Amino acid sequence: MTADTIAINQKMDQFDGHHSVWLFGYGSLIYKADFPYLQRRPASIANWTRRFWQGSHDHRGTPEAPGRVVTLIEAPGAICHGMAYLITPEVFAHLDHREKNGYLRLATPISFGDGDGDGDGNGNGDDAAAAEVVGAAGAAFSSAAGDGSGNQAGTAAGSVLGLVYIATPDNIAFIGEASERDIAEHIARSAGPSGPNSDYLNHLAHALRELGRDDAHVFEIERHLAELASRMART
Repeated sequence: MTADTIAINQKMDQFDGHHSVWLFGYGSLIYKADFPYLQRRPASIANWTRRFWQGSHDHRGTPEAPGRVVTLIEAPGAICHGMAYLITPEVFAHLDHREKNGYLRLATPISFGDGDGDGDGNGNGDDAAAAEVVGAAGAAFSSAAGDGSGNQAGTAAGSVLGLVYIATPDNIAFIGEASERDIAEHIARSAGPSGPNSDYLNHLAHALRELGRDDAHVFEIERHLAELASRMART
C-alpha cells in the first residue's frame, strides 16, 4: 500500500451525515492538538497496543532517513490509553494530511470512564471532570448531542463508535518490530521537518505520565534514549 493515504481516507463514508465524531489519539495527537475540537477527554480503545514500529518520512525523519513513530498493533485483551477529541467532519482534511504517511482511518469503539482510573491515574475514573468543552459553540454543540441529529458528544461513562488513524503493517512506511534499545538508537539519530525524533518520544512519555498511564514499551525506549544521551554528553 502506498504511504500517502489521503485519497484512500477521503473515500471513507461511514460517518457521513454525522455532525461530530470522536477521534482517538494515541501518539502526538495526545499532546499536539493543532485542530479545532469541541470536547477533549481521556479515553481508551481495546485490543490494540502502541508500538514505535511506523516510519516517519515527513515529520520526524526524511524519505532517506525515516524516524520512528507510533502506530497500533492488534493485541487481544490489551487496552491502549490516550486522548479523545470530539471533532466536526471539516477537521478530517487537516488530519488526513497530518497522518498521510501510511495512516488509515478506522472505525472503533472508544471507551470513557469505565472505572479503570481514566482521568487521574488513581483509580477514581472521573473522566467527567477531565472533559474539556471548548468555547460557547462547543458547549452548545455538546448539549445537543443525543438528539438524533448525528452528534456524538458521548457521556463520562460508556463508549461510542469513533475514529482512529492506524498505520497497518502493509503500508510501505512500516518499519516493524525491534528491541526497545534498537528503537532508541534509531530515534536518537533521526530528525525531520517537525523536529528531532527524540522530542516526539519524550513528549509522548510526558503526556502519558500526565494521564497517569503506564506504557512499558514507551517508557523503556525513553530510558534507553536517556542513557544514550548521557553517554554522548560524557564523550
